[in-house]
Amino acid sequence: MSDSHAQPEPTIKQLFDLSGRVVLVTGGCGHLGSAMCRALAEAGASVIVTSRDASKAQSLVKTLPQTGAARHFGIALDHMNPDSLPTSFQEAVSLAGAVDVLVNNGHEALGADWSTVTAEEFSRQIGNATGYFVLSKLLRDQAVERHVPASVILLGSMYGVVGSYPDAYEGICSASPVAYHALKGGIVHMTRHLAVYWAKDGVRVNCLSPGPFPGSQASSVLVERLSAKSPMGRMGAPSELKGPLVFLASDASSYMTGQNLIVDGGWTAW
Repeated sequence: MSDSHAQPEPTIKQLFDLSGRVVLVTGGCGHLGSAMCRALAEAGASVIVTSRDASKAQSLVKTLPQTGAARHFGIALDHMNPDSLPTSFQEAVSLAGAVDVLVNNGHEALGADWSTVTAEEFSRQIGNATGYFVLSKLLRDQAVERHVPASVILLGSMYGVVGSYPDAYEGICSASPVAYHALKGGIVHMTRHLAVYWAKDGVRVNCLSPGPFPGSQASSVLVERLSAKSPMGRMGAPSELKGPLVFLASDASSYMTGQNLIVDGGWTAW
């Protein structure tokens, strides 16, 4: 017997549509962050771009497409200063009215490998995860107060799942830093933990883990070595994260939480 009250099946277009939603992206002006902001805007979302430099965020906002009633904003936010995050988050809410999706993408880099990293540098690198958690909790608490669902996306890495190849970096630069691996592995597991505790609140938490996506400044020799380690034989382009990001932000992934979506050209499949 059919249920006359059953909801109509959503179309693919409806599932991926972010119209009417507000997404806050940390580190939105970077190599990957700017592509993410464009993807969200193209999907219909209002995007709050954050950077430590508000003028950079506001400049990027001017380049984003606007769909329907979407509005974009650029604000200063430093996820490495957790005490400042409640104020920055409230500024975002005041400007846009609410935040429905959080993309924890900002990252303070560290070049020191295991042989040179100091205890202080190691601890500060892990501080990236502290900022991710504080912002995620701010979003969760706001969603619960509003009685609406929300989505949190944490940026992990393939290096949160596997170790790096020392020979790929030898003679070029420091090996992929040990503190970075500890950080990203922790972010992958924090995703699982928060997802379990917040599922009853209607807050989904997932991780997006890119593989090799070097910027234009990367050594050509390093790129060649890394490409040889990839089943697809090449590096990723920022645009190749746009689809996976919109998937995690939208209703297309409505029954998905606590997962680590790895986009790495097959690197971790070896």
